Amino acid sequence: MGSVISKTGIKRQKEYLYYIDKKGSVCKVKMARAGKKRGSPEVVLKAGIKKQKGYLYYVDKKGNVCAAKMVRGGRKKKK
Repeated sequence: MGSVISKTGIKRQKEYLYYIDKKGSVCKVKMARAGKKRGSPEVVLKAGIKKQKGYLYYVDKKGNVCAAKMVRGGRKKKK
């Protein structure tokens, strides 16, 4: 999996999606469900994370910000 970038200790709530925005802050937004619209994003923590190209940034179960190298390429197409 990925490596821990920042130990933030965020308490995650059910039915919310947590992500790192362009500014490097941790945000949360209500998950869209069938028939319901999602809300507007809310900044949880201003972490100031510098993103690198080719890495996926996420908040793990413990509330830490992690980064994993993205896998590119995949399988060849059948002819």
